[in-house]
Amino acid sequence: MRTGLYPGTFDPLTFGHSDIIRRACSLVDRLVIGVAINRDKGPMFSLEERVDMVKAEAEPLGQKVGCEIVVHPFENLLIDCARDVGATVIIRGLRAVADFEYEYQMVGMNRVLDDSVETVFLMAEAQHQAIASKLVKEIARLGGDVSKFVSPAVQTALLERIS
Repeated sequence: MRTGLYPGTFDPLTFGHSDIIRRACSLVDRLVIGVAINRDKGPMFSLEERVDMVKAEAEPLGQKVGCEIVVHPFENLLIDCARDVGATVIIRGLRAVADFEYEYQMVGMNRVLDDSVETVFLMAEAQHQAIASKLVKEIARLGGDVSKFVSPAVQTALLERIS
């Protein structure tokens, strides 16, 4: 069984994330979605809320495409999380060149820590390349329509949090 790890903060989960999840499922039999605690980012949603959000959106998607999806919160090193869940591949989504520079450094460091874990980059589909959780939260805070970027359930959670 091929196990992949798709890590992120998912604050909140966007259509871009869902696109990467769907496409990652074609590469692995089991996809672990690692929800990072990452206190430095000051998330809008608690870890439990983000885990629940990802489960609600991703598990049905996995069933639809025939991939086991597990949602796993983590706070340790990414490479240690990969080992913990038995992942042989880390899935990373890219939107722009700026993402690549950071990710390139991460791959290099992770390869030094454990060269048995590969990293695979998936480019977001064109219609999702501009979506960033940070921008979605900003649009919602300023009263804009985020329905083109997140599911109805996530939009509801955003609006409830902001009000």
